[in-house]
Amino acid sequence: MNRIIKIILSDILKNKIVLAFTLILAILSWSSFALEDNSSKGLLTILNVILFTVPLVSILFATIYLYNSSEFIELLLSQPIKRVKIWMSLFIGLSSSMVIAFLIGAGIPLLIYSPNSVGFMMISVGSIISVVFVALAFLSSIVTRDKAKGIGIAIMIWLFFALLFDGLVLFLLFQFADYPIEKAMVGITALSPIDLARIQILLHLDVSAMMGYTGAIFKDFFGTVTGLIVSFFLLCLWAVIPFFMSLRMFKNKDL
Repeated sequence: MNRIIKIILSDILKNKIVLAFTLILAILSWSSFALEDNSSKGLLTILNVILFTVPLVSILFATIYLYNSSEFIELLLSQPIKRVKIWMSLFIGLSSSMVIAFLIGAGIPLLIYSPNSVGFMMISVGSIISVVFVALAFLSSIVTRDKAKGIGIAIMIWLFFALLFDGLVLFLLFQFADYPIEKAMVGITALSPIDLARIQILLHLDVSAMMGYTGAIFKDFFGTVTGLIVSFFLLCLWAVIPFFMSLRMFKNKDL
């Protein structure tokens, strides 16, 4: 298993797309801090990168890589290796490569310009959100063997969580404005990993206006370390559940 992970890691880390992603993250991160007069503004710029760019690249790259590696996966399946080990090796290799790219591109500037709880929280959340969307990529790629459909599903997943989810929540709030649904909104927020990531960071930044309505309710309802722990736990579930769903499908799928 370790040998498979090393092969995948060495292959991905040499990939020009990953190198370009790391370079773009570094340029955006360094320039955000260099062009702003204080670190807080730079952190907000990097926050948008973490919430939109990192998930998009993670899910798209992982999906395309899995489809392009179909022959390699079939070769591994012909060997006396358990399917669980193959799928977990692919997941660890892809997740690690995306996390490494994020840490080099955005983590180093964050550690230099914001060596405090906010900086460490952004690094942690950015790493977890990378793993979450790699897990979602595994699920979208195992659902169909059609590469175009799989990539389309991956894009729709990102589009839903990044743009459409808050719009749907606001629609529900307007429709049920006469009812006390604040507590229900806290539960609905757990259905979006990007919202959970935003809340974790902004609870430290204390910028309520940037949190959106769902985030503001979450902050008011929890408002303590408890809210942070709960949101962190839910974010970890977003990485675990999709991966094990894809693992179950992979174990039973005829390739």
